[in-house]
Amino acid sequence: MKPIVNIRNLTVRYDSLTAIDNADLDIYADDFIGIIGPNGGGKSSLVKAVLGMIPHEGQVIIDESLLKGGKPLIGYMPQITSFDKAFPISVREVVLSGLQNSKGFCRRYTRNDKLQVEALLDRTGMAHLADRPIGELSGGQMQRALLCRAIISEPKLLILDEPANFVDNKFENELYGLLQQLNDRMAIVMVSHDIGTISSVVKSIVCVNKCVHRHNSNIITPEQLHNYNCPIQIISHGEVPHTILGQHLHCTHCDKENQKA
Repeated sequence: MKPIVNIRNLTVRYDSLTAIDNADLDIYADDFIGIIGPNGGGKSSLVKAVLGMIPHEGQVIIDESLLKGGKPLIGYMPQITSFDKAFPISVREVVLSGLQNSKGFCRRYTRNDKLQVEALLDRTGMAHLADRPIGELSGGQMQRALLCRAIISEPKLLILDEPANFVDNKFENELYGLLQQLNDRMAIVMVSHDIGTISSVVKSIVCVNKCVHRHNSNIITPEQLHNYNCPIQIISHGEVPHTILGQHLHCTHCDKENQKA
């Protein structure tokens, strides 16, 4: 199967700091990838490079199947902290703005566009807040609005950066259920610290700590995290079912860090 996104020799630097070091990764049309790693390990930098939001070295090749009118069919749900809640716009307008990439800034929204917005807001329990300014939303309500904005254009690839932050347990379960349904028609890449939950949702895990490693497994363990030098805690009641992933022998950065330990 041909990948829809082909990443080769990707390096992202911020002045003298290297966030991603010479990374390779393929994303396929049926993927549901969970990206995990420590704070500052480069998770957001990886997805922003795919989105073309930051300068980088190396190649990020978007397959033609992911393009429409020369523009990539990629939906993006950013971290809530990167969204300007002071911007004077309603929830409905936030969701409609997700169509700008495919329709352009000057084209009018159709009746069908507006009906699609109402359907998404209803599906996520936000219909009663459609006219509310985004600055008045709670964190969880904002996440729901941003999710609707990310999927309204029916993208072929959906990228989510910490989508479960600030949401209650009920919507978190609904969110992951919805993502599994969406995965039938789009690839999904999800950055998350919610390690215990995403292991039951995603199909594969990508570990990011400057180096990038894909594991064809959706079960995360302390042993697995140790293998790529990732200081993340797993907190659970009772026994944690686990598998142990192979070591990242080709990663110079991880080898150096392990030698220091």
